[in-house]
Amino acid sequence: MAAVLDSVRALLAPKADMAFLIDRENPGDVVARERLLDVAMGPGRRRKSSEAIRRGRIPAEGLALVARDAAGHVIGTVRLWAIQAGITPKGRIVPALLLGPLAVASEHEGKGIGGALMRAAILEARRRGHGAILLVGDAPYYERFGFSSEKAATLVMPGPFERHRFLGLELREGWLEGAAGIIVPAGRKLAASTTRKAA
Repeated sequence: MAAVLDSVRALLAPKADMAFLIDRENPGDVVARERLLDVAMGPGRRRKSSEAIRRGRIPAEGLALVARDAAGHVIGTVRLWAIQAGITPKGRIVPALLLGPLAVASEHEGKGIGGALMRAAILEARRRGHGAILLVGDAPYYERFGFSSEKAATLVMPGPFERHRFLGLELREGWLEGAAGIIVPAGRKLAASTTRKAA
């Protein structure tokens, strides 16, 4: 992870006026992250289909990232979650990741923070050996990172979703080939005491 973060920092280094760094999320970031997401995503964020997959789960190992300003404050966030992306005709359950939400504080938009978070997340997911990433989002934005609706065409979310916004990216060529069915959560569950406190 350090190598991935160093490479992202190196890309950003020339623009000191837009200084930020990509870092691993830590337990002290929870309140700031949730506040940022409440503002960025609005009051309906917990009713989305992707939220049902994330609820009661822990992000995939090493794949909860934040952007920090020069003072160390959280100004952006992205997390990836372990899922099962359907099954192939030969009966192989297809493990993958679900990305989201990606959010940047409004006062820091336009500085490349969202793109840096995306690049760091994709690089780290690939480094950890994951085969594919799925997400629900704005196609014109995510296509620049290699996502396409074709890669998710035979998969469905558990609940209402907009088909044209359901996108996939293969980190290993052919990983999603033949995969069909509904997305289900596969990640580690939160401890019962943690779930009760969050409710």
